Amino acid sequence: MSEAWNIRFGTAGTSDSFAAQGYKSSLDVPEYTAKMGLNAFEYQCGRGVRLGLDKAAKMAALAAPKDILFSVHAPYYISMSSLEEDKRLNSIQYLLQSAAVCRALGGKRIIFHSGSCGKQSREAALEKALDTMRRAVEALDEAGFADMTLCPETMGKIGQLGTLDEVLALCSVDKRITPCIDFGHLNARTLGGIRSKEDYAAILDRMAEKLGDQRAERFHVHFSRIEYSAGGEKRHWTFAETQFGPEPQPLMELLAQRQLTPVVICESAGTQAEDAQTMQQMYCAARNV
Repeated sequence: MSEAWNIRFGTAGTSDSFAAQGYKSSLDVPEYTAKMGLNAFEYQCGRGVRLGLDKAAKMAALAAPKDILFSVHAPYYISMSSLEEDKRLNSIQYLLQSAAVCRALGGKRIIFHSGSCGKQSREAALEKALDTMRRAVEALDEAGFADMTLCPETMGKIGQLGTLDEVLALCSVDKRITPCIDFGHLNARTLGGIRSKEDYAAILDRMAEKLGDQRAERFHVHFSRIEYSAGGEKRHWTFAETQFGPEPQPLMELLAQRQLTPVVICESAGTQAEDAQTMQQMYCAARNV
């Protein structure tokens, strides 16, 4: 693994082209990812952490020579803001399980959804989430995972905890916590609020202002075009469905111009690898590489 930190492009899970090209096993992921010209892969544990540590270690061994960086998306069952304490405590266990798999994969970043507001105010939900986050950091440190990076994600439905400022508040718990900025989600929850390069710039500026350190340069990105309705996010689409936003081009230009180096994970519906390639090409063109 190269020591220099550079921008990376990759996918959330495998594209339809993975199976279409004859790949079957998760052990094929490194070869496929490299073949697509990408160097990041987010292993999906949304339905539970089911990847064995031995298999994860084999994947890591295959990925290392190809300089592919793994991250892990923790289970969707996590609810740091739940009114029920046992659900909040279970959320910490899911993060611990995800950390073990992430380490076996040779990765560092654990991406997770912080939960919903439910029948409480946003303020009360955030307070509970902040408390759970403090406990999670403590639990990971005690379990020997101090080198792992928790990445709370901005969310797409208005009723969910996960505005930009809420995620940045969660990042204030510990200097290691790094935001996962899902621009499709932010666009959906603001009902089309990302329309211009200036809108993207405002998000990046806010992150730099609130974090004030390297995390605002090396953050985590999720990107896809997302359809939304009155409540926010409805469904993910591909880059071909241009009737849905946001547009990737202005963001790629900004990342290049500001020399930011996030891990950019594409979450398009079935065309993740192809659309990640498109973003990579946009970025390289903006850098004149």
